[in-house]
Amino acid sequence: MELIKKYFPNLTQDQISKFERLKPLYEEWNQQINVISRKDMDQFYERHVLHSLAIAKVIRFKPGTTIMDVGTGGGFPGIPLAIMFPKSRFHLVDSIGKKIKVVEAVVEALDLKNVQFNHKRAEEINFKFDFIVSRAVTKMPVFIPWVRNKINKVHKNGLPNGILYLKGGDLTEEMSTVQTFHETFNIPEFFAEEFFETKKVVYVQLH
Repeated sequence: MELIKKYFPNLTQDQISKFERLKPLYEEWNQQINVISRKDMDQFYERHVLHSLAIAKVIRFKPGTTIMDVGTGGGFPGIPLAIMFPKSRFHLVDSIGKKIKVVEAVVEALDLKNVQFNHKRAEEINFKFDFIVSRAVTKMPVFIPWVRNKINKVHKNGLPNGILYLKGGDLTEEMSTVQTFHETFNIPEFFAEEFFETKKVVYVQLH
């Protein structure tokens, strides 16, 4: 938790309280439904919460921004971002029902009014959003067609609407076939921990 305060020193008391409650909630649920690997649970704030919040170093979502988290798993990056941006609206989707059950429990326990969730595939969602966020569910050229028609045309943020994707390793080959404007932000520019050494936030503009 100290890591979160270190990199985001201006959190409100309410945000700090919600972030502090995340780990015990996930520990409790993880015993029933394994959404986070056991070894990662020891590094929960670094590997899950802070990693999710790398997106908050690339963009500060303006109030009213709508964001869909595709393949959210147990709620990452969507839940940490929803705590960070209480005036933006988040829609978390996953095709695996038991993972959405964990999301539902965490959202309810923290009383996150700005989060909705669905046990669905991204292609089945019929709304449009300003941004799509995700954490390495598949290669970008596969991912883009799933969400291309889910993006609003009207921009309200510093970055034009599109995808913000957490990914690791060398992405040169993977991104070489992406035709629309894209940019890669290296997470070590934001966070010093060794875990982030090869990790990136990939932005793809879709309008």
